[in-house]
Formats: sequence, structure tokens, C-alpha cells
Amino acid sequence: MVCDKCEKKLGKVITPDPWKSGSRNNTEKSGRIINENKLLTGKKSRFIPYQKTFDRCRICKTSVHQAHSHYCQECAYKKGICAICGTKILNTKNYMQSTV
Repeated sequence: MVCDKCEKKLGKVITPDPWKSGSRNNTEKSGRIINENKLLTGKKSRFIPYQKTFDRCRICKTSVHQAHSHYCQECAYKKGICAICGTKILNTKNYMQSTV
């Protein structure tokens, strides 16, 4: 669960989606940039599994597997906040959420 402002920070897939008009990773009208080095451009938002320390959730202290995020997906959904910046997205007052 990510807000509209933080959606730009999400990673992009190297190959574009076949459905061009609604794809999230479409960068140009043709869908790809010619002569682009993917090792240099895609590294900042990529998940690195060989990293020594993983980011921890600020609420439950479990490891977070999304780049640039401070909250795990479970805590972000329960609180109704953005997983990256923590702004309130959803009103969860009338939701019946269990801890199990």
C-alpha cells in the first residue's frame, strides 16, 4: 500500500509490459530507451538480497523487503498508512482486523 507521491519511488521492471497504455514501467511512448545501461539506471530502487543489514519495520521490527520503505506491508495495511512515507491513506476505523 503506497501513496500516489511515493509510487514514483517504486522499482521498474527491465522489460516493459506488453499492454503499453496502462503499464507502470512505461518510460516513453515506445516503452523502452535505446542504448540504456540497466546496471547503472536500475540499481537505486532494486532489492539487494546480498545486503548485510535489511531495513526494519518501525512498528513491529520485522525485516522490510521493499526498497525505500520504513513499514512492512502488514503494518501498513493494518494502520492504513503508506509503507514508504507513513502518511494516512485509508480510514481503518470500521474495519474488523484480527491479530491472527
